[in-house]
Amino acid sequence: MVEKPKFDLIMEKFSIQNIANINSLNSELELERASSLFLKLRVLAKENESYKPLRKHLSELIKKYEDKNWPDSESITKDLIEESDLAEQIIQAENKFYTKRKELIRSKLKENCLNQSDLAKILGHRKGYVSELINGIRPFSKEDLVILNRLFKIKLENLIPTFIKEEKVMHIRKTLKSIPKNKIRLSKKDIDFNLENYIAQYRVL
Repeated sequence: MVEKPKFDLIMEKFSIQNIANINSLNSELELERASSLFLKLRVLAKENESYKPLRKHLSELIKKYEDKNWPDSESITKDLIEESDLAEQIIQAENKFYTKRKELIRSKLKENCLNQSDLAKILGHRKGYVSELINGIRPFSKEDLVILNRLFKIKLENLIPTFIKEEKVMHIRKTLKSIPKNKIRLSKKDIDFNLENYIAQYRVL
């Protein structure tokens, strides 16, 4: 069996169904992800109190990590600050994508006189589950995303994060250059908003 990249494991670790099983945060990226989830769950907790224990658990994990790694200004190193800044960039880029996707889906629902409950019925999920999907705290299945694409004509690139791993980008560029008369090139625009570019620099991973 192929081993999952560490970044994928972090994504899986912080999926809503796994939060309660997290015992500790082990990097700045995990800290930023936990903090982001804590804020997202605040909105959901207003509608469903079952999210409150998860928020409390995340709050405890965050405090425990910060007490250990950010106890006072004198112990903060340049490397830790750089790691923190990079982790923040990664989560901001990711949240920007999920926010845009959420707005597109809601806009299409309104345009077609539908609501989130209707979408839940269409996809065959409970309403709360769909809320988790739309808010980016649970991953959409491939089938769900294809259905959204077909029903609402939302471009797949706006539904599925089109990240290319840095090593894959290098391989593609090298291969394209080696093919005679090839006119295809990967431009900067082609790899913009590529979280893997950030991940490649992330020392902890």
